[in-house]
Amino acid sequence: MSNFIESKVENLVAYINLNRPEVFNSFNREMALALQGVLDECESNPDVRAIVLTGNGKAFCAGQDLKEVTDPELNPGFKRILEEHYNPIILKIRNLKKPVIAAVNGVAAGAGANIALACDIVIAHETVNFIQAFSLIGLIPDSGGTYILPRLIGYQKATALAMLGDKVSAKEAEQMGMIYKCVSQEEFEATVHKLAIKLAKMPTKALGMIKTLFNASMTNSLEEQLAMESKYQIEAAQSEDYKEGVAAFIEKRKPNFKGN
Repeated sequence: MSNFIESKVENLVAYINLNRPEVFNSFNREMALALQGVLDECESNPDVRAIVLTGNGKAFCAGQDLKEVTDPELNPGFKRILEEHYNPIILKIRNLKKPVIAAVNGVAAGAGANIALACDIVIAHETVNFIQAFSLIGLIPDSGGTYILPRLIGYQKATALAMLGDKVSAKEAEQMGMIYKCVSQEEFEATVHKLAIKLAKMPTKALGMIKTLFNASMTNSLEEQLAMESKYQIEAAQSEDYKEGVAAFIEKRKPNFKGN
């Protein structure tokens, strides 16, 4: 495993830390491929029922390491960077049948911002800024930015942020619906931990279905979405967690979900 990614599993939660703090956790090829590998492990590990993605040091992620793309020997080229680095990361996050929390502990810029926004729930502390920094160096948003951002905050706002490269504070991001919650720096770690534990103890299979349905809703017609809901609801009703949930409700006790 690369030193650029740190990961551990505790209490059914996988904690993944981007670990290039000296360059604000900007991505090079090694870190991108290592993150993909850890996400694959989270998908297949039954002891992982929720994932927290964060960064070491002062930043969440500053996007692409520009030293890599300007080095004539190291530069993998933008085609390779997108098709082998960022696009697979976004797809793995969205296709994981388990909830992924982005714990944004510092600046999230460029691809770093869009990786955070691809997660299911984004929590940031109050000092954080989100920046669609691409246009400031003559590029366009990638890593799903042109797909996810307008769906979160609307066409006008997304267009302006993508074109102007404005900084958006965590508080502003919460107000405009870009992220789930902005919390104080002092409460940040405890809030993330509490949420991760809560999700890990919930009916994982149903959470995965919710994620699949929300993914599909971005392109489905109403009729197609209703049909998918019917299909997945029938499947969810056959799960052990559904039986446990109903039994706990009737018996007036707290459910003990197992994730199946």
